[in-house]
Amino acid sequence: MDSLDILATVKSADPTYLYVWGKLEGPGLAIIVILVLFSTCAWGVMAFKAAQLRRARKYNRYFGQEFRTQSRVLAMYERRITAEGCPFFNVYQDGCIALEERLHDKEGNRQRYVSLKSMEHIKGLIESAVAREAVALESGIILLAIAVSGAPFMGLLGTVWGVMEVFSSAAQQGNASLNTVAPGVAAALATTVAGLLVAIPSMFGYNWLVHTLRVATVEMDNFAQEFSAKIEAEYLQEIPVNVREPRNFARQDAAPESIVNESEPETPSPTAKPIEATEETHVEQGKLNDGQPELLPPDAEANA
Repeated sequence: MDSLDILATVKSADPTYLYVWGKLEGPGLAIIVILVLFSTCAWGVMAFKAAQLRRARKYNRYFGQEFRTQSRVLAMYERRITAEGCPFFNVYQDGCIALEERLHDKEGNRQRYVSLKSMEHIKGLIESAVAREAVALESGIILLAIAVSGAPFMGLLGTVWGVMEVFSSAAQQGNASLNTVAPGVAAALATTVAGLLVAIPSMFGYNWLVHTLRVATVEMDNFAQEFSAKIEAEYLQEIPVNVREPRNFARQDAAPESIVNESEPETPSPTAKPIEATEETHVEQGKLNDGQPELLPPDAEANA
């Protein structure tokens, strides 16, 4: 065979992917179809989440700028502003609803301030709203994680299964030539290639989305803290310390007077009768001191 015949044979050969696709059959073909579906879902999730995060970030920036220009916390809430697809707005809406509920008593009267307990309740609702928005932004990311971790293993399964079938068939026919084994091995390796083609783009998209979601969650936490601080500055009632703990201060104020009264000797009343210091009286007074009698009798003290 001369060089012209070799070139003619090379030109007439099919491309690799067409040749391998023609040799696929059985489990390898089924795995390729499943990986194609995985790839379609992964690309759809990446496109949808990228557009959602981009829109949420733009709306958050506009809403944050408008919120910081307001003189009062409830100004935007009272204007009935709506911003669909804005996580900051959803957190702000839930916080304002909780604040309005705490500002009204059971009779429906509106209060000027809220208590410290009510403020803790409002903060808890704001934090739960932030967590709910973060979960909503993270929805669908699990499909990318499955594609990243599962696609290579599915491709490897197809490769191992195909190689096993090729060598089993060659052993049964008793013909292990290259022309007999090579087509089956090439078709088996195609599943691994397909699995990597699904996993590699999904890995890059997953890492980018996770980073963007982490940034968005931190921004929502910062907004929630700023929102809570403004509510505290405007609606939290400041209670003096001496009003919170009246008993302690009453005891401290009464302590010096009791000490002064104990230090000053009592002046006997002119109408009071003197008590004779009898032996029984001294003994009874001694028993009152720590429950023990005096060591010396009163006549011994007088003689001394």
